[in-house]
Amino acid sequence: MRTSVNVPADLRDEFDRVWREEGLDNRSRAVREAMREYVESHARLESMTGEVVALVGFDYRHHDVIRELHGVQHAYQDVILNTSHTHQGEWCLESLFCRGEAARVRDLSYRLRDFDAVSRVKVMVIRDRGE
Repeated sequence: MRTSVNVPADLRDEFDRVWREEGLDNRSRAVREAMREYVESHARLESMTGEVVALVGFDYRHHDVIRELHGVQHAYQDVILNTSHTHQGEWCLESLFCRGEAARVRDLSYRLRDFDAVSRVKVMVIRDRGE
């Protein structure tokens, strides 16, 4: 199946540099691998139940979204134990140390992804009920 995706030129150039350095055959193969990693990481998040301890990290353009992000964080005070914030020029990096129901942590990560000014959201589960 063929598909088309709009990607900023600088991201495309960096992606092309990385897959070539890794010795992959072509961009299509690299995209398939990236898609698999994305699906696998989200499948684990979707399958979690019970209480978890997790770190949610994300970066964003500060002035474009700070009020809205604070609103989301206040709505999830029941699972956010601690936050850390650092400025990187126009961009900020934030980490949220969370503990609580997996569904709430999952919903928090999805809410953070709703904003165009948020570049990426990564969730690292440190402990779930099975450990």
